[in-house]
Formats: sequence, C-alpha cells, structure tokens
Amino acid sequence: MSDLAADTAIIDRLIDFLQCSPSPWHATANLAARLEAAGYRSLKETDGWQLAPGDKCYVTRNDSSLIALQLPESPLDALRMVGAHTDSPALRLKPQPAIVNKGWLQLGVQVYGGALLAPWFDRDLGLAGRVHVRRADGRLQGLLLNVAEPIAIIPSLAIHLDREANSGRALNPQTQMAPLCLQGGEAPDFDHLLKQWIEREHAIEVADIVDFELGFYDVQPPARVGINREMIASARLDNLLSCFIGVEALLAADGQQGALFVANDHEEVGSASACGAQGPFLADVLRRVNAALGEPGDEGFVRLIQRSLMISCDNAHAVHPNFADKHDANHGPSLNAGPVIKVNASQRYATNSATAALFQDICREADVPVQQFVTRADMGCGSTIGPITATELGVPTIDVGVPQFGMHSIRETAGTRDPQYLVRALTTFFNRADLMTG
Repeated sequence: MSDLAADTAIIDRLIDFLQCSPSPWHATANLAARLEAAGYRSLKETDGWQLAPGDKCYVTRNDSSLIALQLPESPLDALRMVGAHTDSPALRLKPQPAIVNKGWLQLGVQVYGGALLAPWFDRDLGLAGRVHVRRADGRLQGLLLNVAEPIAIIPSLAIHLDREANSGRALNPQTQMAPLCLQGGEAPDFDHLLKQWIEREHAIEVADIVDFELGFYDVQPPARVGINREMIASARLDNLLSCFIGVEALLAADGQQGALFVANDHEEVGSASACGAQGPFLADVLRRVNAALGEPGDEGFVRLIQRSLMISCDNAHAVHPNFADKHDANHGPSLNAGPVIKVNASQRYATNSATAALFQDICREADVPVQQFVTRADMGCGSTIGPITATELGVPTIDVGVPQFGMHSIRETAGTRDPQYLVRALTTFFNRADLMTG
C-alpha cells in the first residue's frame, strides 16, 4: 500500500473512531471492540487470571480506562509500553443541572479540564456519557448514552450589547455558559427527556435515573480540511488521536515481543484517581502479569520494569502561523512533519537523552521524520501521563506526540500524514528486540 493510500485508510478509521467516541466511556468501549475483533480476550480484575505465553488480552477499569497486553511466546523479559489518555476538556453536567430562566430550560455545567471556553459558543451540542438507571424490576444498570443530535446551544451575546467582546473579556462558566435546551421547559422536563433518550437508544423501560456522568460535545463531524486535505479537524484529538494510534500500532505488531497499551482517564484533571495514571491500575496489571509469566517476587518485578520502556503519547503544540512568537525559534514542530519528542528540563515531560536517543533510532528504522518541542524559557509548560507513570513505576519513559493546533479547543486541528508516521514508529517499537541504548 502506498503512503497516500495508507494515510487515507488510517484517517478514514480515525474519523469513524472520533465520531463514535464522544466521551471517555465511549472511547474505551470502542477501543475494546476493536481489540476483541482482532482476537484479544477480555479480562476482569475481580477474576483470577490464567495467562500464558502468546496471550492477547485487555482489561478495563471504571469503563473509561483500558490496558491491552500482547504477551510473547518466549519468556517475558521486557514490555514495550505505549500510554495515552481517553479524556478531553469538556463541559460536564452538574448533578442537579436543570435551570429555568427567562422562559428557557438550561442545564448547568462544570468545566472539566483546562478547556478553551470561547469556542463553545454557537455550537450545535449533543450530550454523551454514562448513566446509571433503576430498571422496572428494581435492579441497577449502567449504560452509555449518546444523544448525537443538536439538543442544546450556548448563544453568544451580540456585540451591540458588549462592545468589549473582542478585547479579551473573561468568561464566567457559572453565569454565562449554561446551554439552552428547551423553550418553555420546566425543571422536571430534563429527567423525562433523559429517560426518553435512554429508552430510545437501549430499548428498555427506565423506572428512575439514579446518577449520571454526562457532558456536552460538538456534533459537527470530523473533517479533512485544506486545499489538499492536509489537515483533520475534530473534537477530542487531544488525546483520542493517540489512543487510536496506539491501538493501530499494537494490532499491526508482529506479536514476537511483549507489548502493552494503556489509555488512562482523568489526565486532564491531574490523573489522581483509581483509573488515572497516578492510580494503581497499570501497576496492578503489571504485577499480575509478572506473577504469571515473569521472575517471581519484588526483585523480579523491578527487573521487568527496568528492562521495559514507556512511550507516553500526547499531542504536541505545532507552530501556529498566526502566533509563531509563542514558540522557541529552534523548536517549532510542523504539521505533517512527523512525531514530536517533547522535552522539559523541569520534568514536566519524562524525556531524557537516553529515551530520546532510542526513539530517534526507532524513527530512523521506521523511516519516519522526527521533531522536537520545548517551550519558551519564559512560558509555562503542560504535562502528560509520562512523568506520572515514570514516578509511579520507575519505568524509563519518553514523551512524544503528534503536532496539532488549538489544543483544548472544542475543535482541534492536526495533520493527515502524522498519524501514519506515528503508527509506523510505534509498530517498529512494539516489534523491536533491543530496548537498550548502550
């Protein structure tokens, strides 16, 4: 297959995945379905695990985080690990969201993560996430919900009523960002609507809505953009793009080496949860794998970790042509120019010279261009699951990612060639016999 055909096929699959993954729970379910279709079997953390060389399996936690394992036929001496996260900045519903104001039913929201707020105005908003219901027979059931139609909007205030609107006016999410849903609606209407949406999607009768984790999202579908369609624009590229690429690479691997893909929830809010990178999920799984196939005891576990490598994949900031001064002049990644190694002297990224050298060698072997990013010395720096995972496990780690524009916007932009570049690099990593840099 030519590079152009490979790019097209990957972007087609990516668009489908993004369209079907409006929440972390949907993303995890879709990743799991992709793995099962490729022969991976589901494990439950509450069961005893029977693992054997050559096994391909996956496990989820909280229905929003996932770990997939490809175990070698030979003795397990190291794991090639790739990490990403399933969550994105969003507007999440409050537990009692109904607001009746000036003849409108509105829904109160809280900001999840470091969202760019201004792009949320004047968008067609759907609603998605997880709902727990009581069925007519009294039992509780958790369900995914995706109201994939424009049921709400946050209208802008006309500039005639706010002459300072283009002068950097601050936005108040408590008072200015409650979406409008229903003219003439009353507070009980939301509960009735929620039941109707659930019953329509799942064909069940709901006695009560017990609890939910729901958020609004832009229903505009992903699209190829540009004269030559060199860009992809979509919601949640940060970081569903890395989740998609990680699973693509895992499924393309030859299965000769021990490989693992982890997608954690809650990265955008600090990762401190049972299913986040700062929680025990990955360590719990690795200890069970080591107990089944590795050297026994704590020393054997440490030896496994120190022979392994983690590539933390989270998107990088491409040089924006309109804001080029926001980048260091020598470290400005471009779209469609290959994956980006992310470096920060204060350990906001986990990259060091040894792990960066190894990744550059992987890219050389895969015939993939590679770039570097470091923030300006007078600017702050974001972080990823990389430093957290390295701290929790002690595993050698590097931070890389696909370059993009508009990170944390409701609609972000990346290049259409970069996903294939990173898939090729990660597939080479999963297949690589030697993880040492000397």
